Amino acid sequence: MRGFVEEGTTTTPFDMVVKNRASRYYLVIDALNNAARTPLGATEVKQWCEDKLAEHAAYIVEHLEDLPELRDGVLGDWSTEA
Repeated sequence: MRGFVEEGTTTTPFDMVVKNRASRYYLVIDALNNAARTPLGATEVKQWCEDKLAEHAAYIVEHLEDLPELRDGVLGDWSTEA
């Protein structure tokens, strides 16, 4: 269960979810961290999620909007990214 963290700021919809640590990336990381046994590839998936969060943080500062793949609802296929 996640709660709301008030930071006294107006931002984008996805950034509010990130600030509350309830984004899809945080949920995946939490699921992997709390799994009874570590699934094969967990380290790579967690790193990918952390990279996406870092990419989001940099993008939103520069463009003042969510990443296009999030804003437009297109996630792509993370398994084919280099």
